[in-house]
Amino acid sequence: QVQLVESGGGLVQPGGSLRLSCAASGFTMAYVAIGWFRQTPGKEREQVSCITPNDNRAYYNDSVKGRFIISRDDAEKMAYLQMNNLKPEDTAVYHCFVPSGRLWCNVHEYDYWGQGTQVTVSS
Repeated sequence: QVQLVESGGGLVQPGGSLRLSCAASGFTMAYVAIGWFRQTPGKEREQVSCITPNDNRAYYNDSVKGRFIISRDDAEKMAYLQMNNLKPEDTAVYHCFVPSGRLWCNVHEYDYWGQGTQVTVSS
């Protein structure tokens, strides 16, 4: 029973910061890549970031590069997304995921994801 549970979302003003957390259970997180995608009603799902196992190689969508930082703690089975300098266009439900490729982040297909946490950026 694989589970991914996100938390840390909320309402923040433009330019503010949030730190999202993802708690994993039911599998050995250290064996797989893990990442974040976001979903806005009426918009196509967008992969935000992903980090590989072992070498911790991180990837970012151009829209968030330089503002967001992904990290992982395999011992605690946690993944994080530090979001800085938030913009209104960052408003979305953020989900953490395990990709179908398991070890890799390049294929944007997902085997597992959580229920998501709402991030709203507004003044």
